Amino acid sequence: MTAPVYDVVVIGGGIVGAACAAECSAEGLRVAIVEAKMIGGGATAAGMGHLVVMDDSEAQFALTRYSQLLWEDVREELPGEVEYDACGTIWVAADEEEMGEVERKQRFYSERGVAVEVLDARALAEAEPNLRAGLVGGLRVAGDSVIYPPCAAQFFVDRALQRGAALFVGKAVQEITLDGVRLRDGSVISAGVIVNAAGSWSPSLTAGVDVKKRKGHLVITDRYPQFLRHQLVELGYLKSAHSLTADSVAFNIQPRRTGQLLIGSSRQYEVNDTTVETGILSRMLSRAIEYLPGLGKLSSLRAWTGFRAATPDKLPLIGPAVAQPRLYLATGHEGLGITTSLGTAKLLVDQIVNRTPKIDVAPYLPSRVPAHG
Repeated sequence: MTAPVYDVVVIGGGIVGAACAAECSAEGLRVAIVEAKMIGGGATAAGMGHLVVMDDSEAQFALTRYSQLLWEDVREELPGEVEYDACGTIWVAADEEEMGEVERKQRFYSERGVAVEVLDARALAEAEPNLRAGLVGGLRVAGDSVIYPPCAAQFFVDRALQRGAALFVGKAVQEITLDGVRLRDGSVISAGVIVNAAGSWSPSLTAGVDVKKRKGHLVITDRYPQFLRHQLVELGYLKSAHSLTADSVAFNIQPRRTGQLLIGSSRQYEVNDTTVETGILSRMLSRAIEYLPGLGKLSSLRAWTGFRAATPDKLPLIGPAVAQPRLYLATGHEGLGITTSLGTAKLLVDQIVNRTPKIDVAPYLPSRVPAHG
């Protein structure tokens, strides 16, 4: 029997696949990366690039915090085009109910070693003078950061290539086989382990993967230096993010190193086209202007959409597929793929080489989800 050409073939050149390829190559594994279109495209190009600690669940916190620390470790090695900006996040409270959520988050983060600061109305206005009057406060998470995701994905692919990985761009996978992948052009790549990191397209390659597309819109403005200092997110975002079916919009805006502003966010299920929808876009921008009235006077350059890969329990799938032990999944990250890419890669490789991970991997294992079909 002929030995496989590669130890690992990674399907997908987005931020998650790129990080997995880099980590596999760092382990000394022979790696092939297969990307149907372009490195850093897909959801990576449609993401906000927010490196954020989240607290919807203990498992979500564990993975986002672990990953955030890994980003801090690699920060000095990132090239300038990744635009790493330690701007921090402010979760904005519009009323006393949301201020109660600020206090809950403050306790949660503080108990787990994350530095946070509660802002009253005056401190919030001083931190972000362009916010509207009448907001009651917020929570500043100074350790959160922002990057430009496509260039980060390219950086990790380049790292893998420097360690001997092979790259197949413009090559779509037709089928995952027992010993590798078959491409649409009929060629075969043989590997001991296959990693499906194809994001919202992963179910088309692995039957039974409970991942659905979730469409989102983004808008980028012209350059307005100093208009915004932090990533700002309304605490109402958490309410809309919990909806697994209804279309929703929320105030979420990011300052870029270029001086531009990246405005989100929207969520839509059961929508498969990439069209920018005027109704959703109008709702999203109106919501942003409610919080930052001055946005209405700024010029936008373009709007676009992308698809996030969402799971029912809002946690990614990281580990061996239920029905095929040599097939590993690294998908289902929804809006946290940029943040959790590095943690995902570590957990994936730990499982491949049979090493105990730094955090408990059980909440992310594909086996936790009943297979369908």
